[in-house]
Amino acid sequence: MDKTALIGIGNIMFCDDGAGVYAADYIKRNFTTPPNLDIVDGGTLGFGMMTYFQEYEKVFILSTTAKGKSGDVFCFGKDDVIEQGKIRQSANEAEVVQMLEICSILDRDMADVNIVAIRPDDILSVENSLSAIVKNSFFTYIDEMIGLLKKNDLNLQPKKVPVSLDMIIDSFANPVQLR
Repeated sequence: MDKTALIGIGNIMFCDDGAGVYAADYIKRNFTTPPNLDIVDGGTLGFGMMTYFQEYEKVFILSTTAKGKSGDVFCFGKDDVIEQGKIRQSANEAEVVQMLEICSILDRDMADVNIVAIRPDDILSVENSLSAIVKNSFFTYIDEMIGLLKKNDLNLQPKKVPVSLDMIIDSFANPVQLR
């Protein structure tokens, strides 16, 4: 059984930039996952991503992209992402590309990396939310990742009591401190 990570990356402080983090949490809260799948809030991991690229057999990333128009969803493999490193990117894409390039020159095995990315509409507003356009495409974004996981023999089952996207966003905007 492959050791697999699903990482949601982005900055939740800048509206749509946090889409990957919200999506990973949505999947974690709304689906039963196999024991070999670790779901990670990658936030703005940067160099921390290298650990996942080197210690896991498969890594799936939920992120944003500069490709397409707002709300469009894309799937990329590792080689596609490295090739795109030569063109305009979102901040999240640039970070992933840099970590993939660094890992690829090291003399170690690297994970099979796949990315599902959504084109943000607003990454400038300082607020914990998603724009209407990205919210409207959010479940396409989720479905793409669930489908990609399924193609890789990782079958997720919906939980009986779902947690809404608005509740997930609110939980990041208003974290509760446990005593």
